[in-house]
Amino acid sequence: MTIIPVVNRLTFCFFLFFVLFSGPEAVLAESPEAVASRLQNRYDKIHSMSFDFTQSTRGQLSGRPKKGSGQAFFVKTPADNKNSEEIQAGKMRWNYATPERQVLLSDGTNFSMYFSSLEQMIITPAEALQQDLTYSFFTGSGNLLEDFTILPPDQSSAVAQDKTEVIKLVPKAKQSQVALIHLWVTKDSLIRRIEILDQFDTLTVLNFSNLKVDTIDADDKVLMEQLFQFTPPDGTEIIHQ
Repeated sequence: MTIIPVVNRLTFCFFLFFVLFSGPEAVLAESPEAVASRLQNRYDKIHSMSFDFTQSTRGQLSGRPKKGSGQAFFVKTPADNKNSEEIQAGKMRWNYATPERQVLLSDGTNFSMYFSSLEQMIITPAEALQQDLTYSFFTGSGNLLEDFTILPPDQSSAVAQDKTEVIKLVPKAKQSQVALIHLWVTKDSLIRRIEILDQFDTLTVLNFSNLKVDTIDADDKVLMEQLFQFTPPDGTEIIHQ
C-alpha cells in the first residue's frame, strides 16, 4: 500500500487552489514578480476550476518514491470575496484514482480525508487551518507578492517545459512545512507544473492537464452536492480530530 503523507498533501492541496489559475496574456521577458502579479490578479476573478493531475513525492523521510493521479475540483463561494462580511471557506475535492481510491474534500466547514485501503475517514474543522499560509491562498485571503519572496528559479528547476516560465516562491514568514515552491507558467498564464520542497527536503511534484476554468456553476445545488458531499462506504471508521 502506498499513501502519500497526509501533512504534505494538506500543504499542496490548500496551496493549489490559489496558484492553478490562468491569467492575462503573457508579456515577453517578464520578471518573476510580474508573473506572480498576473497570477494573483486573475485568481481574484476565478470562480471555479477542475483538472487532471499526476503526483510524485520523494525524499529521505518519505521512503521510496510515491506516485498518484486523479482529478480535482475547486469552487469559490460568494463569501470568499475579500470584501464580503461573511466568512466562509471555498470548496475543494481531490479524487485519487491511483495508487488507490482516496478522497480529500472540504465543504467549507470540514476537511475530510477518506482512504479506501484503510477503511478510514479523518475529519478536521476547516477553520482550524485558517492560520496556515497555504490555506489562506485556498480561501482567497492570501497574496503571492505579500506572502512570498518571488525569485528566479534554482538552476535545478530552471528548465522550462512547453514554452513555460519558471518562478521560485519563498515564504516570507517561516513555515513548518513549505520551504520553497517552483511554478511552471505557460504563456497564457496556466500553471502546468508545481514543485513543493518542504523543510525536510521532501519534494512533491504535480503536473496538470485538461484544466478547465469557470465550468462549475456554484448555483447548481445538485452538482455542488455531488462534488462536495461524500458518504464513505458502510463499515468505514470515522475519526474526528
